[in-house]
Amino acid sequence: MTEVPALDPGFIAQLLPFDPFDPAFLADPYPVYAAIREKGPVTRTPLGLWAVTGHEVSSAVLRDPRFGWGDGATVADHFRTAADGSVVRPFIFADPPEHTRIRALVGKAFAARQVDRMRATAERIVRELIEAARAEAGDGPIDLMAAVAHPLPGRMQNALLGVPEGYAARFDELSADIARGLDPSFLLTPEEVARRDQARAELYGYIGELAEQRRTDPGTDLISELVSAEEGGEQLTPDELEVTCTLLLSAGYATTVNLIGNGMLALLRAPEQRDWLRAHPDQVSAAVEEMLRFDAPVQMISRTALAEAEIAGQLVQPGDQVMLMIGAANHDPAVYDDPERLQLDRRTTRNLGFGLGPHFCVGAPLARLTAQAAVSALSALDLELVTESPTRVPNIIMRGLAELPVRVVVHPFRVSGAGGCA
Repeated sequence: MTEVPALDPGFIAQLLPFDPFDPAFLADPYPVYAAIREKGPVTRTPLGLWAVTGHEVSSAVLRDPRFGWGDGATVADHFRTAADGSVVRPFIFADPPEHTRIRALVGKAFAARQVDRMRATAERIVRELIEAARAEAGDGPIDLMAAVAHPLPGRMQNALLGVPEGYAARFDELSADIARGLDPSFLLTPEEVARRDQARAELYGYIGELAEQRRTDPGTDLISELVSAEEGGEQLTPDELEVTCTLLLSAGYATTVNLIGNGMLALLRAPEQRDWLRAHPDQVSAAVEEMLRFDAPVQMISRTALAEAEIAGQLVQPGDQVMLMIGAANHDPAVYDDPERLQLDRRTTRNLGFGLGPHFCVGAPLARLTAQAAVSALSALDLELVTESPTRVPNIIMRGLAELPVRVVVHPFRVSGAGGCA
């Protein structure tokens, strides 16, 4: 188990420009981001972390090859030591050429055109989940997180990877434990780190078993594609394949779960926007993009300066840590008019919810497709919130809900005096 130091509030206060444990911040971080942004698009904390809140500056850093992961010390908890003693990084935590090589291999098996074939599957699964939840709840409330937001991405990913039915439920549990551990270890309890590490080791084993099966009996699933994928004579090693699939499962699962949950909460709080979407069901793609901007599931992306560079007039030295506050950038009033308002027909600069540049989220097509299916089906129902302030998961990198209880409002037919329906 990774050794985790006790949480030190003093250290965290010196490192971060906000208090991640403040309940008010957890409930709504955007006023805090706005206050930080007033000091400028880039600020430096007492311990030397550069915090970027501006959209333009964040976009520039994400595209700039002078910013990457370097030795990866800040994310080393996510590395794997192979049997031969070599260290295998998840490719999202690697710099070129390692990142380029693995990304190219994964991209061949994860192209948008491949994912789009699963649209009908997503629509079928979400219908089944909603029907099952309504049958079980009767007249009572439904927790949309438990009923739809969690199981739908899991079932979609399992279908994409070709996970057998007997593995599926356990895969979802393991993905959730790993996703909770995506926050820096100093913000996690020892128990959370232990669950993350144990879940990751178990998932490596499952993926390895499935990969061996696909080598002798390939199918049309993602694992089969990754086993056979080749770029310039290079293939994924068994360790790289296990680490890559585990990353795709955990990070992709958490991102999609929270995109659905955050998006539906925002929509239910803005009935005029729900009415707009019902009147324009063909615009669900644009609606999901605005939900992604409005309350992004990934709130922060870190980078290390690999060379001397300037950020908004500030000189950054090699080795300096830079935190791109994506949630703040997506609410930058220099880019978005009235950014604190959910506006589903918004047509402005692309948001940074899935990143930008060479590290743009490889699973974005599947996350978008899955969220579109969920939002389309759920927005057609007449739902009302059971509570205006549902419980949040205490993460800072990933922002999401622990629950989202709703009621389905059923409007009985009114019988007219003539015996007809009015």
